[in-house]
Amino acid sequence: MLLPSASVFLLLLCNDPEVLGPWMNPRWLNITAGVIISILLVLSGTLVITTLFSGLNAGLTALWLLVGMVAAGAVTGAWLRITRSRRPPPPPHPRQTMSPAERLNWRHAAAGPAQAGAMVDARKVAILTLRAYLVSRFCC
Repeated sequence: MLLPSASVFLLLLCNDPEVLGPWMNPRWLNITAGVIISILLVLSGTLVITTLFSGLNAGLTALWLLVGMVAAGAVTGAWLRITRSRRPPPPPHPRQTMSPAERLNWRHAAAGPAQAGAMVDARKVAILTLRAYLVSRFCC
């Protein structure tokens, strides 16, 4: 039941330029990971709901959860697109600004106090969704 939440944190970590630098996930890999995590969330939600309400059909429950997740994803995507158009363009991906030799020799910065960077909207949404997921798992 904790696999989807751990996967979300791992995906956030794989997109942190301070941690992975030029080895951050490309967009296609983030989309693939998002689909896989969504499937894990639907399966985990189906398990919890059918355990609590044993009279429900598991297939229909999974279908309704999938429809809800697609609708929530569409609303979130539209909201992020609207808010992204109001911000300045992001800096180029580290992979685009480094030569292949620099990428091979790149090392993580020395460990120090945590950076209190500004949270981007997508990360805020992901963390709030993850909190809601974890609360729903431990309260029920």
